[in-house]
Amino acid sequence: MTHESQHRTGRSRTQSQPSAPGGDPRDTSTAAASVAAGESASATASAASATSHTAARATSHTAARTTDHDTTRHSVKPLSISSRLGRLRFHRSGKFRVLQLADIQDGPNVAKDTIRLIEAALDASRPDLVVFTGNQIAGYDTAYAGTFRKRRWEHAQNRLDRLAGRRREIELERTRRLVTASIARFVKPLIERGVPWVVTYGNHDFQCGLDNAELDAIYREFGGCVNPPPQPAAEPVAAAAAVAAADANPAALGIIAPVLAAPRSGLPDQPVYPCSPGTFAMPVLDADDDRTVMGLVLLDSGDYARDGGYGSPSIRDLDFVRRVMGAIADANSDGASVVGAARDMAGMAGTSDVVADAAGAVSATSAVSVAGAAGVSRAAAKAHAAPRSLVFQHMPLPQFYGLLRQVPATADRAIEGYRTFTGRHYVLDESRTQPGSYLGEGISCPDHDSGEWGVLQQSGDCFGVVAAHDHRNGFVGTLGGMMLVATPTCGFGSYGPAPEQRAARLFEFDIRHPYEPRTQLLQFGDLVGKPSSRKAYAYDIADMRPDSEGMDLLRRPSIWRTLRQLFRRR
Repeated sequence: MTHESQHRTGRSRTQSQPSAPGGDPRDTSTAAASVAAGESASATASAASATSHTAARATSHTAARTTDHDTTRHSVKPLSISSRLGRLRFHRSGKFRVLQLADIQDGPNVAKDTIRLIEAALDASRPDLVVFTGNQIAGYDTAYAGTFRKRRWEHAQNRLDRLAGRRREIELERTRRLVTASIARFVKPLIERGVPWVVTYGNHDFQCGLDNAELDAIYREFGGCVNPPPQPAAEPVAAAAAVAAADANPAALGIIAPVLAAPRSGLPDQPVYPCSPGTFAMPVLDADDDRTVMGLVLLDSGDYARDGGYGSPSIRDLDFVRRVMGAIADANSDGASVVGAARDMAGMAGTSDVVADAAGAVSATSAVSVAGAAGVSRAAAKAHAAPRSLVFQHMPLPQFYGLLRQVPATADRAIEGYRTFTGRHYVLDESRTQPGSYLGEGISCPDHDSGEWGVLQQSGDCFGVVAAHDHRNGFVGTLGGMMLVATPTCGFGSYGPAPEQRAARLFEFDIRHPYEPRTQLLQFGDLVGKPSSRKAYAYDIADMRPDSEGMDLLRRPSIWRTLRQLFRRR
């Protein structure tokens, strides 16, 4: 989220990093500097906007930095079961776990308590994958003052462009080193534990002066990163022709071919569908590798709009999401997509008149309804059910307001809306949200619907959207058959709830009902205890229970939670 005037406080912490027992257990070479340089050079071939600087940067500053996680091996078995298996898969227990880390939003000296929370959440949840959902980098931090740009399109008016060429490159090189050091601090716990991770971007990352393509190349230098090199954008005429052809005949348009994740990602057998920096998709298989169960889609949701407020995903990225969800839905050789399922069912009924939505697809519910009309059992219809996808992005959609209920400004816990919703006050609609959800600020979404909601809902291939951005919101609800999730900040470098309530979010998927995951906020107070400092820019939510999500996916209550529950009963 923004509030830049409040964020730019000029903090200059000097915090020691936690000691590390070892490095990346999946590195394929101890000569990490040369590996990183090679990967970065390869990556920049795909990221045209970063090609002029990235290869040289990777060779120079990667060799210079002293990161023990790139150069030291240890024999500890990876914490991630998927990492042990080489790709994202459900366990024999029927479970699959994803840990979301939202809005670290800090400068080069990442807060010690942020690292402590990441370490504790990893150890407690043992996730298959970690998803960083944007604003890892506080681009407005004073450390990046020499290259700071408030808006992406203001780059030409930025002070940086008025500097002499050599001085400009020196400033950029300094920023690259600082950003690399910041990333090294917060991914170190993941690398040490053998947990693969992916990254998308928010509205503050680019403000450091490096665009998302260059940031993406830096992330890929680190072991465990599953982000693929982005694909070059198609020519506008060719793209328009392809979309027109898809509208006329959806089967005529093939999806971008998947690539295998880099060996040092820890998932060498993992297919990844690439698009642009921060936008890509990954299928998740069952325990036997027989079929795709679901997809995980990361989407760069944009930063700022030229006419004010927050931005939206690009047209290219939205088209990719639509197509890649369809590709994942079609992945199983023994099952059709949702569209195919409906057509099969209509054929059984002896009718060819299937009512499709604007995207040329029908929902899974419609498929079951058609099957029922044909006298086909619901079990047979479910056998045709296609894999569906969950989308992770930084920015919430305007539809998130559909989980709220408008109330008078004087109502208990009433929160005023943001921009388009200014002047109206809201509380969570308890009939649409899960117990333990909380609303601590207005939902800061784009002013206008970009069409994303229609892309996600109309196809029937998406079952939910997970967002970040609003540091003080933590809720889970259902709207139009879609799960909508807001996750608070896990960082201690910017505003948020009380320090004890900053959290990572755990998702646990069950093979029996993979599109109805259970989720829990893993809060600092429960996992770690007392913060090392009360200096975090905090807004306390006094009436929020520490065990806010109402369930315990860890099944191992901490001593802090046990003590708090005892005191609460008195």
